[in-house]
Amino acid sequence: MFNNSSKILFILMMIIGTLIAVTSNSWLGAWMGLEINLLSFIPLMSDSNNLKSTEASLKYFLTQALASTVLLFSVILLMLKNNVNYEMNKSFISMITLSTLLMKSGAAPFHFWFPNLMEGLTWMNALLLMTWQKIAPLMLISYLNLKNLLLVSVILS
Repeated sequence: MFNNSSKILFILMMIIGTLIAVTSNSWLGAWMGLEINLLSFIPLMSDSNNLKSTEASLKYFLTQALASTVLLFSVILLMLKNNVNYEMNKSFISMITLSTLLMKSGAAPFHFWFPNLMEGLTWMNALLLMTWQKIAPLMLISYLNLKNLLLVSVILS
């Protein structure tokens, strides 16, 4: 569907989105990098000749949009907690953030969408999904301080 120049552009945008997410100073900037990463990967995985790849790109977009919405919600809650004196526990907000980042990376117990998505991808797109698309969420998970909840995800994996 795409010629080489547009594939190169989307791959470069995916790399830039990952770098923005990883090197960001705030959670809002990290969310923006994750969104750039998401929106640059979708054109790479959709192929007009293959119906399964179109279905896979739609599934990927819907699950990532859900996770991004909840992540943005938790970032706003974190900003509100820092600015206004709310009685909300910071570990609860971090738990929401960890859950959304686990969903974005396709880790257990939020991996319900991952096997169905892999069926409709080519080998190159599957390689990108299983490696490069996990760099930014896993780096952001390492910034959180919830080792016990992360241990549960590791055991379930």
